[in-house]
Amino acid sequence: MMTRVHPRAAVVSLSALLVALAATIASLTMGDYPMPLTDVVTVLAGGDGSTRRSAYVILELRLPRALGALAVGAAFGLSGAIVQRVVRNPLASPDIIGINAGAGAAAVFLVVVVAAGPVAVASGALTGALATAVAIYLLSRRRGVTGYRLVLVGIGITAMLTSVTAYLLNTADVYTAEQAAIWLSGSLAGRSWGHVLPVLLAVAALLPVALRLAASLRALELGDDLALALGTRAEPARVGLLATAVALAAVATAAAGPIAFVALAAPQLARRLVRERGLALVTSAAVGAALLACADLAARRVLAPAELPVGVLTTVLGAPLLIWLLARANRIGRTG
Repeated sequence: MMTRVHPRAAVVSLSALLVALAATIASLTMGDYPMPLTDVVTVLAGGDGSTRRSAYVILELRLPRALGALAVGAAFGLSGAIVQRVVRNPLASPDIIGINAGAGAAAVFLVVVVAAGPVAVASGALTGALATAVAIYLLSRRRGVTGYRLVLVGIGITAMLTSVTAYLLNTADVYTAEQAAIWLSGSLAGRSWGHVLPVLLAVAALLPVALRLAASLRALELGDDLALALGTRAEPARVGLLATAVALAAVATAAAGPIAFVALAAPQLARRLVRERGLALVTSAAVGAALLACADLAARRVLAPAELPVGVLTTVLGAPLLIWLLARANRIGRTG
């Protein structure tokens, strides 16, 4: 089936990608060891730049972080767009319905109780996110899954897992609790190719899957009865879409921690820029990449030489957006 490309969505997506590219280039040139753009271009083209130190800083320290911001932002943006459209609620996103909370509880348990290393913590976060998603789906399933019930169950699971995380932090020693709190804040600092490559591969593999399944979205938005009348099996389509969204959010969270509000904000911004309810999923992914790339650059440079975890910045900026969405939903008497 051919997917119709909306000109406005294409323009917005391209603009977002250009913003993301500009932020990425700035991230490669700025830092405690500033480098001219010519050195960056030379190193990326295969040369050594002015010194081998320049090549090391760019290829091993800055480039993984910059590409990680793009990949994690795209994964969160795409995941949030799928969740919001499947459950037909603009307030739904992986961090709101409990996916991030599951990853966080599992990661904190491994840090505090097991004293696990970074690889084990990332793997545990991935497992925790996936297990939480399965639990939310099973608990909200009754003759199919409705978006309203799934969101309410997700909020309840989030509250429970947040309490578990708080208990673990309060029983840990100060040093261990600090390590866990740093992971929970969400950060791209110190990320290597081992963290970034899985997210890049996940986005490359799951974006085509999401686009293939997107044909079912418009039918699902009409309700299960009309979707069935149009030839769409609602429950299998919903399960496939939610599984894709959960996989994207889980891999992104395992790589960078539970960075809040990107999955909520990116689809909302994309929808308003495109001015279409059924916006292209690619637009949300592009906006998510641009948002996180710019946020990470700001987190590095706003208080330089000190550095903020990017999750702190996205929370500060995202919380007012959530309040506005809640106020707007209350004013117009619906959630979408």
